[in-house]
Parts: sequence; C-alpha cells; structure tokens
Amino acid sequence: MANNNIRIAYFSMEISLQSGMPTYAGGLGILAGDTLRSAADMNIPMVGVSLLPRRGYFRQQLGHDGWQQEAHVDWIIEDYLEEIESRTSVNIEGRTVIIRAWKYCLSGGGGDKVFVYFLDTNLPENSAFDRSLADFLYGGDSHYRLCQEVVLGIGGVRMLKVLGYNQLQRFHLNEGHASLLILELLEQKRKLDGDAQVEQMVRDLCVFTTHTPVPAGHDQFPLSMIASVLGPEYSMAGCEDHFCFNNKLNMTYLALANSRYINGVAKKHSQLSRQMYAGYRVDSITNGVHAATWTSQPMQRLFDEYMPGWQMDNLSLRGALNIPTSSIQQAHQSAKKALIEYVNNSSHTGPDKKMDEETFTIGFARRSTVYKRPDLLFTDIDRLKKICAKFVRLQIIFSGKAHPQDREGKLLIQKIIGLGHKLNRHINIVYLNNYDIALAKLLTSGCDLWLNTPQPPLEASGTSGMKAALNGVPSLSTMDGWWLEGCIEGVTGWGIGVPSTLQNAPTQYLQEAGSLYDKLEQIILPLYYQDQEDYVDVMRHAIALNGSYFNTERMLNQYVTKAYY
Repeated sequence: MANNNIRIAYFSMEISLQSGMPTYAGGLGILAGDTLRSAADMNIPMVGVSLLPRRGYFRQQLGHDGWQQEAHVDWIIEDYLEEIESRTSVNIEGRTVIIRAWKYCLSGGGGDKVFVYFLDTNLPENSAFDRSLADFLYGGDSHYRLCQEVVLGIGGVRMLKVLGYNQLQRFHLNEGHASLLILELLEQKRKLDGDAQVEQMVRDLCVFTTHTPVPAGHDQFPLSMIASVLGPEYSMAGCEDHFCFNNKLNMTYLALANSRYINGVAKKHSQLSRQMYAGYRVDSITNGVHAATWTSQPMQRLFDEYMPGWQMDNLSLRGALNIPTSSIQQAHQSAKKALIEYVNNSSHTGPDKKMDEETFTIGFARRSTVYKRPDLLFTDIDRLKKICAKFVRLQIIFSGKAHPQDREGKLLIQKIIGLGHKLNRHINIVYLNNYDIALAKLLTSGCDLWLNTPQPPLEASGTSGMKAALNGVPSLSTMDGWWLEGCIEGVTGWGIGVPSTLQNAPTQYLQEAGSLYDKLEQIILPLYYQDQEDYVDVMRHAIALNGSYFNTERMLNQYVTKAYY
C-alpha cells in the first residue's frame, strides 16, 4: 500500500526504466524515468503513474532497401513488474472499464524508494476493445488515444486514491496526455466541497511541463468525441474560451488553464512558449539526465577515484577539471572499444567495412523526423568527400526510429542508408537498428563527437547531448534547445550557425550546413588528429561544466523550489 508521506504524483504517458521494458517511445519517457530515479536518490516524496503498453511502442526492423518496418514487442511483464490486487474503473462510452496496476520499485543511491504504477485494462471483465487500450504506446486513431488518456488521467487519479495516496499536494503533468486528471480532480472536489472555489483548489494542485512547440505534439479531440467517450459526468459547457477551440478540446490548454505552475524545458523553449500561449506565465526549468544511469562504467570508475560521491552530488563533477587528460582519454577509449565491437558484431544497414577504434567517430541518434534534419551533414556531398579525403579517416554511426505514421521520417532513414552505400569508398556510415536505452548508452559514451542538427527553434530541449557530455563527448549542434545554454564555443563543444527563429528558410539551411563543414574541417578534425591533448581538454570541460549542471538532480531541485513547494 501507499506511503502516506507521498506528496507528488508524476504522470507521464511513457516512462523509461529498463531496456527490456518497452514502456517508452523516446525522449519524453527517458526524461520521466530519469526524473523518478533522481527523486529516489534525493528522497523526494514522489509516485509515478503511466500506462502499461503490453506490445510496446514497436521494434524497428530496417530492410535491405533501408525502409523501416514495425514489429510488436513481446515481453514478460511479470519479470519486471508486480501486479497490484487493487482495482478501479472508469466509464468509457457508457461502459465500465476495470483498471489494474503493476508496480515497479526504483531504489535510490541512499536506499530510498519511489514506486511507479503502470495502468492496465487487459482484464476478462472488459470488452475486447477496452482490453486493448493499454496495448500500444501512441497507437491507433484519435478515438483510441482519447480512451487511453481517460485511463491515464482519470483512471490514474482514481487508482492512486484506491492505493491510499490520499494526501497528494501536487500532480505533475509531464506533457498534456494526462490532462483529463484535471476533470477528475474537479469532480472529486465538487463532491466534497460543492462548487465554491473548486477550480482554484484544483489549480493549486497541478504543475504542467510542456515539451514541444511542434503542433503534432499537442493532442486535440472533437467535443462530440469527448461527449461520447466521457459522457455527461464531465461537461465542457462554458469552457470554450479557455481550452476548447474550434469545437475541439485542446489537452495542452486544459493543462495551461488549470495549473499553478507551468514551465518549458529550456530557456529558449520557455520564451517561445510564452509567445505561443499568450496570457500564461511559462517559467523555465531546463531538462537534465540521470548522471549515474548515463555515465559509462570506465568513466564511473574514473569519477569514483577523483570525485567520490559524485553520484549523489552531481555538482561535484566540476572537479573533472582536476582529472589528467590521459586518464580521461583512456576511459573514453574503453567506452569507444565497447561501441565499436558492438557495431562490428551487430546487424546494421551499412557496408561490410569494419569500423576501428582509432578513427574519429561521429554519433547521431534521435527520433527520425524532418525537423531534426539528420541529413544536414549530407547537404554538400562533394564538400563532405573533400573533408574525408583531407583527413582520410572518418566514420559515422546513426540510429533512431521514425514514428510508424511518419513517412517523411522513414524516407530520411532510407536516404541516409542509401548514402552510406554510395559513399562507402569515402566514409564509413552505418545505421543501427532499434535504438533503445542500451544502445543509447553505448553511443553517447563511445563516440568522439555528438552531432545534433535540429531546425531552430523547434528543439524544445534535447537530452542526448547531455548524456554525451557526462561521458566527455563534446557536441557539435545547431544553436537551439539546451545547447544555447550549454555551448561555450571551443570549451564544451561547438555550435553550428547562430541562434535563429527562422523556419523553413533555405538560406538558413545552407548557412548551417556550411557552418557544420567549416567546424569539422577547420577546427574539430585538426584538433582531434593533430592536437589530441587539447581535444581531450574539451572533453574534460564537457564533463565539468555541462555534466555537473545538465542533470536531473539540479533539475529536480528547481522543481522542488519553484513548482512543488
């Protein structure tokens, strides 16, 4: 049963806890898992709530032609989670849908625990459709998604109450998918207190983090569908000017209008969000990553030697400036060896040519979608060939999934794989299958440079470069998201282009491609091959300046002081 001292309920559509648990799709789930890990480390009174995707997001399969196919993920839930006997229910289209929960226990570095509950509707009492509601993460049509969000938001609040979490002081919505919990809280408060001040009472409970300026990331449902699925218990009457627009319920605006504290996930993203959501005060808490999770074993051993206690005091990573460059280089080479061995022994869509540990290795691993521009590196093929000829040795490792319905994202994967074969004589390029936690750890620790090329200003934050920084891997990134805060040119890494708010501008694209080539040819590759001690000094500063700050320990401390209390 519940710990009655728990005060914060953290709701997220996806939460990443282990590679073998397909309970996440990408960065949102990774952030949620890292947040809860740090809560356990810091003894923050928190409980996590999510859906149980029995068939996961999907397993990526790349064909010989480079086209992505999706397969279901089979996993044995009982190997990871403990079933809870308690049950609750929600009404969907007049049907009673029974919900159970599965528990996962996160143990912090100091022995404290945080429980995460995954909601499941696969029970014999439910109809075939209702049993499938937790099968697929972000699956199905808008009707299926709305029914899922009823289970997450309304069902999640009810499940916590059944489990004995009766004194919750904050409900943290990690993006808008759980926004229906607000309607449930309003109904519960009305039953207890009548109509007087219930909106303000609920607003005082809720904290909302928005994660993307991209329209596809904000769920909207027709009011006719809302009325059909939720029934008369949850009326939208009178809400049209607050969070219902064009006869649709906007889940982001539902959260904005009913939260005491709202934040974006980087300083630039918060500025953009204030422009998008006029009239709402959007604060800034820049994302972070869980340091102990994403630091490779060789680097962990080095940190233990020079900065004892760093796992529970991430700020002490600034002491990395005292680590000899030779020691950092040796630890990095151990991580790089593990990555190269994995690449050479795994199935991938690339030439048969083996990669080697002495060659400068660039990593790029993100969700494949147009605005992340994984093909920016290939804007000028002739220039790229000349750079490779000048330095002889260069290899690039790509990975990342495209959403099953994102045809353009799939075409980008296919394009990169095709270029890998076309450029085989000049540069060694591979695209690794099925990007997950385990592969992310290998890539962000084993590459020599982390490449990130989103189209400004569409990168809300990004966290892959933060993981790389913890391992001493500097970034080469467009000036957007967290990198606007983390880039000290030539010290922690390098910026591509200049900060910009232009969108879909061909001149901006060409300028950034040119900047990328200039940095590689004139600064980064000469530094690596001709002055490696200075290159490793950049690696050392990436750890000390970025690793010590862009972590979930700092991030959660800010949530505690700004949002929770």
